[in-house]
Amino acid sequence: MKVSRFVSLFFGLGLAVSANAAPDPNFHIYLAFGQSNMEGQANIESQDKTVDKRFQVLWTTNETNCGKKLGKWSDAVPPLASCSSKLGPADYFGRTMVEKTDSQIRVGIVDVAVAGCSIQLFDSPISQSYMNQQAGWFKQRVEAYGGKPYERLIEMAKKAQEDGVIKGIIFHQGETDAGDGQWPSKVKKVYDNIIKDLGLGNDVPFLAGEVLRSGSSKGANNNIAKLPQQSKNFYVISSEGFNQALGDGQNVHFTSQEYRDFGKRYAEKMIEVLGNKIKPVAESSSSETPSSSSVESSSSEKVSSSSVDVSSSSTLGGIVIPNATYAVRVGKVHFEGDFLQVPVSLAHSGLVNIRLYSVLGAEVANVGRLLGPGSNNILISKRKVPAGVYMMSVMTESSLIVQRVNLQ
Repeated sequence: MKVSRFVSLFFGLGLAVSANAAPDPNFHIYLAFGQSNMEGQANIESQDKTVDKRFQVLWTTNETNCGKKLGKWSDAVPPLASCSSKLGPADYFGRTMVEKTDSQIRVGIVDVAVAGCSIQLFDSPISQSYMNQQAGWFKQRVEAYGGKPYERLIEMAKKAQEDGVIKGIIFHQGETDAGDGQWPSKVKKVYDNIIKDLGLGNDVPFLAGEVLRSGSSKGANNNIAKLPQQSKNFYVISSEGFNQALGDGQNVHFTSQEYRDFGKRYAEKMIEVLGNKIKPVAESSSSETPSSSSVESSSSEKVSSSSVDVSSSSTLGGIVIPNATYAVRVGKVHFEGDFLQVPVSLAHSGLVNIRLYSVLGAEVANVGRLLGPGSNNILISKRKVPAGVYMMSVMTESSLIVQRVNLQ
């Protein structure tokens, strides 16, 4: 008897179906923001046009002229900030993160940057008096972010959190604010707002790059050097040795090779700071057998986590469930670290879909994984599933297990 004939009965109980999968803990997201150097100002050369597919960019503007759609992931081929930007530090930051981390890790960038902007541009809301002083081209660039760059950064970061886990922030700004002694505290305020608005922890690294030491805005480095005094999570990325300048008459932008090297410096520091947090989270293990203990069903009876005779069917909490000879077993569902672990044992390889519902019937997690035979652990972000009582369905092609779980 096919499970698909019974799925409508299960979801007909008022449990909404969502197409969103749980975030992949091995998809590491980094936010990037700032002014022209973060936009990228150097030529994109032939060596920059091929990128590992493990490095992705979430587009933060809607620019149909170059085929980019707001909120869509694509291979991180430069430019990353806008169709009119060029090569910048985020490009080789991401490439180096992919190169120097485990092959299971994917890297995603969310990049919002506007040339010539003050840190005031990332206030929320933006000061209207500040915007009134800006040139038309600047206003047009801001408008590409819906007129609210900070809000767009947060909006796209939240979208990225649906797919992965934010690990850190890279930042390059300060040339415009070189004479503002309050700039370091203003940067800290933006950082604090990001952490709060995205529900992040108190250990998210924030890496700020120096400006050209021989450039017209070199005084900004005095401010940048003070950033680590604002937070234990703040680090400065040196621009030492970068003195060729782009030759665009402004003497504030780096060359293509300097952007490549700068991006590598950002990545090497991020890897150092994150340490073990950058290692892949194993989603399967063949060395352990899931627990065979029973769990509470949605009625008062106790139901074994294994399937039973294929020739019959059973009723669990009013839901008719087709049975099969051993196809899938579910062990003890429990929290471990930042994740909810669902031990699953399969007789044969196949697709497993796990859904968790609140007691009110709202879907809170939905994750599908293609697993091999034997013991596996499916991980669900703890951020999505706080402690409480849930109904859980575990579905394969030939079986459906529905059980009540009490997570503490």
